[in-house]
Amino acid sequence: MDTSFFVAWMEEIATAVQAQRDHLTQLDAAIGDADHGSNLDRGFGEVRRALADSPPETPGSTLMLAGSTLIRKVGGASGPLYGTAFRQMGKSLGDVPDVSLAELSAALDAALAGVQKLGAAVEGDKTMVDALAPAVRALAQAVQEGAKPEDALSAVAAAAQEGARATIPLQARKGRASYLGSRSAGHEDPGAASTALVLSALRTAGFRTW
Repeated sequence: MDTSFFVAWMEEIATAVQAQRDHLTQLDAAIGDADHGSNLDRGFGEVRRALADSPPETPGSTLMLAGSTLIRKVGGASGPLYGTAFRQMGKSLGDVPDVSLAELSAALDAALAGVQKLGAAVEGDKTMVDALAPAVRALAQAVQEGAKPEDALSAVAAAAQEGARATIPLQARKGRASYLGSRSAGHEDPGAASTALVLSALRTAGFRTW
């Protein structure tokens, strides 16, 4: 997975978020500020422009630029959280020109650690961690089992989607949704839903570039 793969990933995220902007906003309207979809759509649009204006030379620099752009351009919690995730991935990858599945697994693990440190969230809190953590485990298992890249990324996407759906019955313990108490149950967490989109875009980028 070279630089073009990670640029393609960012492009796929921007496309998916734009298509699902209203859905993400509807999810956020139920338990948040009703701005998750619009914020992410604007943010990943800015990422797309930043990558076009300053083409990165390595996978790590691609992710660092994406993360820094999101932190600068997106308000609320989603900009810092996604920005931190991508920046931690970029730091983990360093200057390598081509990324193995094992290196991608370590990078996603670093992203999870960064998000959990910033948001002080664990699985079950009804946040993006509920989608990201099982995806990280799925990729680690795929690497251990010697899975093909396309199968590994499919497992990542499926685990994230399942994790996002599993937030529906949960009561939020973090973020604005936690203010609703038991009324937060019965709704899919928008951050977990967008995380599933981001990781589905990773799979799509793989299918389109390999």
